[in-house]
Amino acid sequence: MIDTDTPHSRTDAHGPDPRPAGERTRQRAASRTLVRTLPVPPDSRAPWRAGSWTMIIAVLVVLHLLAFQATDFRPEALVSGARGMANFLAEAIPPDLSPKVIGAGVSGALTTLWIGLLGTTISIPFALLLAVLGARTTSPNTVVYQIARAILSFFRAVPDIVFALIFVTAVGLGPFAGVLALICHNTGVMGKLWSEAMEDVDPGPEQALRTAGANRFQIVANATVPSVLPQLTGLLLYRFDVNVRSSLVLGLVGAGGIGLLINKSIKTFQFDTMLTYLIIVLILIIVVDLASAWIRKRLA
Repeated sequence: MIDTDTPHSRTDAHGPDPRPAGERTRQRAASRTLVRTLPVPPDSRAPWRAGSWTMIIAVLVVLHLLAFQATDFRPEALVSGARGMANFLAEAIPPDLSPKVIGAGVSGALTTLWIGLLGTTISIPFALLLAVLGARTTSPNTVVYQIARAILSFFRAVPDIVFALIFVTAVGLGPFAGVLALICHNTGVMGKLWSEAMEDVDPGPEQALRTAGANRFQIVANATVPSVLPQLTGLLLYRFDVNVRSSLVLGLVGAGGIGLLINKSIKTFQFDTMLTYLIIVLILIIVVDLASAWIRKRLA
């Protein structure tokens, strides 16, 4: 390694630096001092940022105070109600592990799983169609785009439990009403997520096919969808997880599954049976999460 402090260590195109070593050393020290003492330019936006953050924090505090008041948020009520919760747990523990209860719970859990599965898979073509029509990069025109976005917004705005109540009155109690409710709501949510993924896709493959004379359908089928297929699959698996949990809640309004059994056990004050069903639900959710993680790992 060459010592940079020696008189002949630095050369240029005309040979060694003719200046004495002491002068070069002083010049380097002066340069370092100059760099170290250069003032940092003031940030003209710093006061504005500080004021903005102060205003944001103040607004959030006010909103939370209003929310606490509107929702009657009183943590001390938990302390005063501790005795009631203790009595509830005393009646629920130990759970009822009789074969009849476990068999009914497993059957209801499978029904809940099937509701979530069908509600996810049957909504795929509807969500994909609305996603293509509701994405700016793939929609034929502005009118079609606005109509598709309005339909997606409607399906997203109406909760799945409201759809379940509507379909229960139409087709009666049972899992079919839950499947129909999840199809409607999941179409809106998944279509919105898929359309946003399509809008963020790399436009290169689409432009190449468009230059080659491909029509809109060919561009979507051969460029847009293949480019976002991993994202679409990940979002689909996420929605499947959510729909399995949602199908549990739908059972509380008569849409079948283990949620219906939980509702019945609560109404008849069979809290030990309810706890057994909740344990089965916990096992179901863990299995679904592990299966989804395994599928994501295989597709990655």
